[in-house]
Amino acid sequence: MYLLAFGVGLGSLVPQVSVAGEKVPYLAFIAPGLIATAIMNHGFFETTYASFVRMYFQKTYNAILSTPLVLEDVVLGEIVWGATKALMAGTIMLVIAGLWGLLSWPASLLILPVSFIAGMAFSSMGMCVTALVRDIEMFNFPVFLFITPMFLFSGVFFPIESLPQWAQMVAQALPLTFLVSLLRSLSLGFFHPAQIAELLLLAGLAILCTFLSLSLMKKRILK
Repeated sequence: MYLLAFGVGLGSLVPQVSVAGEKVPYLAFIAPGLIATAIMNHGFFETTYASFVRMYFQKTYNAILSTPLVLEDVVLGEIVWGATKALMAGTIMLVIAGLWGLLSWPASLLILPVSFIAGMAFSSMGMCVTALVRDIEMFNFPVFLFITPMFLFSGVFFPIESLPQWAQMVAQALPLTFLVSLLRSLSLGFFHPAQIAELLLLAGLAILCTFLSLSLMKKRILK
């Protein structure tokens, strides 16, 4: 629906966009951004709303912790499951974009491992939020203050170079910006050294937030 609404609908008004000095159709421009958005949403929402329900309402964590498993196993399992759902979402979007002829092969196949790494980053961020919120309604704050702005201003629908300078600086600090840029390069077959830095940043974010979520969840569960 996004490809139809924005790619075809808005694309009729914006026929081409410049990427790495090359002109590409607008539909091909937004396709990797939509793949990145699917990865972010499935990773983050699985370890926020879904994890909170399992922890607080269904008491699944209590049941698991009555077995020989420890809290670290539960939290890591949640994060890996969130990353797995992000990978599945990225795969589905990859197939759809591929059927539309919007991807460069075989470079676009690298989107699959990147999807899992990025899924780990966003799902571990979601787990950090879950460890901090008091009730399920509080998830509205990170969604509207963090997820929605990233969706709108991370270069999914337009180049961030079109933003004011101060807004570009903010956008460049958003995790989704790294992912969109990386997937766009892979999908269009444009390789540049910045891709490695973007991948390392996402992997580093995943590692940092995973350890942070373990620490925060220990405090919450033990309390």
